[in-house]
Amino acid sequence: MSEEKISTKILCAIFATGILSFCGVAGETAMNITFPVLMKAFSVNTSTVQWVTTIYLLVVACVVPLSAYLKRSFKMKTIFLVANLLSILGVLIDFIAPSFSFVVLGRLVQGMGVGFALPLMFNIILEQVPSRKIGLMMGVGTLITAVAPAIGPTVGGLLTAHFGWRSIFLIQFPILFASLIAGLRSIEQKSEVKRESLDILSLLATIFLFLGLILGLHGVAEHAFFSFSVLGWLLIGILGLVILIWRSTTLENPIINLSILKNRKLTGHIIAFFSFQLGSLAMSFLLPNYVQLVNHSNTTLAALMLLPGAIIGAGFAPFSGIILDKMGARKPILIGASLIVLAQLLFSLFGHSLSNTLILAFYMIFMTGLGVAFGNVMTNGQKQLSLDQRADANAIFNTLQQFAGAVGTTLASLIVAMSQANHKIDFARATAQGSRNGFRVLLVLAVFQLIVLVSVVKKND
Repeated sequence: MSEEKISTKILCAIFATGILSFCGVAGETAMNITFPVLMKAFSVNTSTVQWVTTIYLLVVACVVPLSAYLKRSFKMKTIFLVANLLSILGVLIDFIAPSFSFVVLGRLVQGMGVGFALPLMFNIILEQVPSRKIGLMMGVGTLITAVAPAIGPTVGGLLTAHFGWRSIFLIQFPILFASLIAGLRSIEQKSEVKRESLDILSLLATIFLFLGLILGLHGVAEHAFFSFSVLGWLLIGILGLVILIWRSTTLENPIINLSILKNRKLTGHIIAFFSFQLGSLAMSFLLPNYVQLVNHSNTTLAALMLLPGAIIGAGFAPFSGIILDKMGARKPILIGASLIVLAQLLFSLFGHSLSNTLILAFYMIFMTGLGVAFGNVMTNGQKQLSLDQRADANAIFNTLQQFAGAVGTTLASLIVAMSQANHKIDFARATAQGSRNGFRVLLVLAVFQLIVLVSVVKKND
């Protein structure tokens, strides 16, 4: 089996599911840059327009934990078909949206599609790709999802400037239809399917968990901590987590088997993976804002500043997978994590006076580190488990990846907003100070994830 080549059908199946995820993630980040346009077009304020992103992240975070249950209960082609049709429907709703409510509804529907598709791609790789090629293909899968957040703002900014914000959705139609045809012709069922009953209490707990935590975190910037808008929602999220853990430990077939977290090495990989994604999304907020508000550059340039780093990170993702297949996990993971520490140190040291050139150079170092380490952390974490446990681990990895997006953006915006509230200095200087504080927090996070990885990634991995 290890010497087998990857069949054309498997490659096509990975492409088809990956494209669904790419469209969803790229579309989500592309919409971030259209917020001023949407606010003007639909006469909504800043807190309201944020729901375009919030509802998408919330739905994806709620659906992804179901992936292990869905894999055991339904054929992969059925899951893919539902995911694709939901994505097409969501894009259609957004394209023709007569009001802001319909824009949010479209993001909700597409979020459901992406929630089904994202773990499906990795499940196909883990189950159907020969063992000696898993690192390579996990790198390719990571490339698809990692490049989307950086490309999204660039493409979204250019499309909106020349063709209007609806063109962001129009351009997705042919891509999604190509994905539909490719997936229906290539996705094959390898594992046995046995329909399981869905535990409704676990499903509700999952919804409460992410609804509470995401809304609570979003409320920090505008409300007092001890208000219901913050502490109340956070407590609802914690209650959801407690119920989910309880059901996972008492049911024979839980929605997601959290007992696998007893594996210390797996848990260490998950913590590091979450930290990587949190840092990445925080940087995608801090840097474009710095370019615009401190260096007084336009929106298009701010979006383009992230593109070289994204290309480098994407290029290293499959390359690092090849290194893992040939040399093991320790070298690429620790080298990548060390480069991230270096990048955050440079951002912290020069945070008060970052020219666009320095931002470009430091971000390229950061994305090189992310490209080398990110996908391999997920791959090596999965290797700590038996084949039948990997669907549950995949669900946890992908759920936390989405949740980290919400946490990273919220954390970065809160840190910057706290400095901007200081009216004793001008706005640009306050933004630079807040950004530097954000870089320092991310530096501490980067050092922490490096220490964790040193302790759990062994020479024989």
